[in-house]
This record gives sequence, structure tokens and C-alpha cells, in this order.
Amino acid sequence: MNEPDWVQHAIWWQVYPLGFVGAEKTATLDPAADHRLLDLVPWLDYAVGLGASGIALGPIFESETHGYDTTDYFRIDSRLGSLEDFDTLVTEAHRRGLRILLDGVFNHTGRSFAPFQDVLKSGPQADAASWFSLEWPDDGGPGVEPAYQDFEGHHHLVALNHEEPAVADFVVEVMEYWLGRGADGWRLDAAYAVPSSFWSKVTARVRSSHPNAYFVGEYIHGDYAEEVRAGGLDSATQYELWKAVWSSLNDANFFELAAAFERHNALLSSYAPLTFIGNHDVTRIASKLSDAALVPHAVVVLLTVGGTPSIYYGDEQGYRGVKEDRAGGDDDVRPLFPPSPDHLSPLGGPIFAVHQELIGVRRRNSWLHRATSEALQLSNEVFVYRLAVGADALVVALNLSHDTRRLSAAGATAVVAGAATLDVDADAVLVPPRGWAVLG
Repeated sequence: MNEPDWVQHAIWWQVYPLGFVGAEKTATLDPAADHRLLDLVPWLDYAVGLGASGIALGPIFESETHGYDTTDYFRIDSRLGSLEDFDTLVTEAHRRGLRILLDGVFNHTGRSFAPFQDVLKSGPQADAASWFSLEWPDDGGPGVEPAYQDFEGHHHLVALNHEEPAVADFVVEVMEYWLGRGADGWRLDAAYAVPSSFWSKVTARVRSSHPNAYFVGEYIHGDYAEEVRAGGLDSATQYELWKAVWSSLNDANFFELAAAFERHNALLSSYAPLTFIGNHDVTRIASKLSDAALVPHAVVVLLTVGGTPSIYYGDEQGYRGVKEDRAGGDDDVRPLFPPSPDHLSPLGGPIFAVHQELIGVRRRNSWLHRATSEALQLSNEVFVYRLAVGADALVVALNLSHDTRRLSAAGATAVVAGAATLDVDADAVLVPPRGWAVLG
């Protein structure tokens, strides 16, 4: 385990900056507004008030469109602002005790990435030709475009050759540069598409100069634990648990969630997964659930199970948004945010309060970071589970039915969150219809 000690207390508020500030959809040297990255500063106190301990930023480097087509890894996107704006944001975040996680796209680049443009200009003899997996035609030469590997069929995303040592040197240089400017860690986009041997070499070198840096890989399939181990990472995104949360709530099938908890326990034996119920790539939880009244149940799971929780901006206000498989299909889940918290609709207040209440429980019980779960009472509509590390324990009761349910309190003596009535003498808890409770 390489995980820095501070991660035990980490709760991320994830922001997709280009959408958050209403940036243009494509790169421009003449954006409609300057210094947009500073638009995040008025929201730092909001993040603290929510209970978060860090800001997980989406792409902020120069890119062609959505940020995942990086063209210059050492410059802030001109649609967002300047290097000085980044420094100000980091300073203001750190002053409030907030960590900063950056989003690094190191599997592929945009076509305008300078080394790739040099390949197109200079041909097979280009210094950076080995950075990419290229197939040259017989008449290949300067000005002739080769065939190249891309990312999952997206031709505008040029895959890097991770067997090339110069690529590893470049990624190390990028990581160390921004960590040196105050970043606290890296989310590694599409980490599953990169050989774990590459990550292992890179993270080992970066840790030698930044031992407290945090590395979390985006994995959507495969052997998560082995990828984390082999890559020298700290964590991986927990898509299995995300799917089980909304699916079990929609189908009133807590057996699915209980099975996912068993898998989650196995992962926790080797690392703490990055847990979430929303991010920049998926339909928002309030839209994913067939009954938005069950959003609090999803939040309960997120903030009680082991792992490092991440809350996607707007989810804590009950925002809706549907991801669609089409051009511009991500826009609905990457929206413009108001200029300040004062401009938020009061309609989001109740779900924000639920987040605050449960984050409070999490912050007071930091051992939950590595807590494993045990199912105590389970049916389609009722799930009572116990979370524990050593002598520390909490009990969670979830009720999907439309009736009040009398459930096991498992020895708990107090309701620490939620609405429920505890009968200590009978070791039982009355959970209201469609209700939930955390017991201590």
C-alpha cells in the first residue's frame, strides 16, 4: 500500500471545469471571458460547507474540445485562464484545507499535440515518431499522414505508445511539474487502456520526489485489485458498486447490492476504491433512479461503505441530467453552475442537507475508509448491514417498502443519522416508509 495518510480523510467534490464555467465547446484563442478558472474560488467555501476535503478537477489543460483531447500538458486551457489563475485556485483551496486532484489524460492526446503534428510534418524521421503506434504507407514521408492507433475508435484521439521510454519520461515530467505547483494527486483517465507496467514505472519515479501524491486509475472492467497492485496505484474507480446501487434501488432488489458488497469487501483487503454515484461520464443519479425519492438511499451507501467517496458537482443539489450516446451527449451532465452558491435554487436544499448529515458521520468516523460490511438482515426491500474496523462499528438500515419496517438494530444504541425510532430494549429500529437510518 502506497496510499498517503491524508487519503483516509478524503471526500472529493468532483468538478468538470469546462462545463462548470460555461466555456466554449471548442478551443479558441479569444474566449468570451478571461480567468474563468477563478470562477471556482467562490465555490471553495461551499465545498467546505458540504464537508468535502478536496476538489477533484476534470481536465484543465489546453485541448481541442472536451478536455480529454489534450494538446499542451503544460498550459492551462485558454478557455479557463492562465497558469497564475491555477496557482491562485490551488492557494485558495489549500488555505481552506482542500486538496486538489488533477485529471491526467495519458493514454491518448488530441491531434494538435505538438509531437504528433511534428510527425505529420516531418514523416517517419520525426523525433517523436516512436511516441505513437504508426503504420506508414509505402510512400510515407513528410506531409503524409500515417495510419495510427486511436482510443476506442475515436480518430481524433491519438493513442500514445506506452512501450516508448520517452513517453514515460514525458508523463513523469508532466506529473512532477503540476505536483510541484501544488496539486495533490492524479486521476488517470482511461487507465485500463494503458499497460500496468507503464503506470508502475511512472508512479515509482514520481513518488520518489512526491511521496504524498495520490494516484487513482479509471477502470471500468477487469481485475481492479491486480491492476492497482501491478500499476503501483493507490486506487481505482468502483464502477461495479455504482451499477449495483442504482440497479438494486430501481429493481427493489437488495440482493444485488449485498452481492456487490461482498466483492467490495474483497477489494478493500488490498486498497480503498474510489466510490461514487455520479461522475462526468454517467447519467446523474437523480435521473438514473426511477424514483428520485430514493436518492438519499444511494447517498447513504456512498458515504457509509469503505473507500474514498467522490460527489459529482450538482448531485448534492439533486441535479438531473441524462448522458446520451451522440455528439454532445455529455453536455447534460456537465452543466454550467451559477456564479455563486447564493444563486442556487432552494429546491436543492433537502438533498444538500442529506449529504451534509452523512458526510458529517463520515468525517467523525474516518475508519469507514477501510471498513468492510456484513449483511445482517436482507430481503428485496430491506437491507441492514454492519460496517466495522476492529472495535469501531456502525449499522445502516435501508427500507424501500411503502410501510414502516421493524428491523434489527444489531446492538446499536443511538440513531446518528436519518429518521428512525430506536427501541434499545428490543434491539430493534422502526424505519419509516422509503426511509433509512445510520445507527451507532
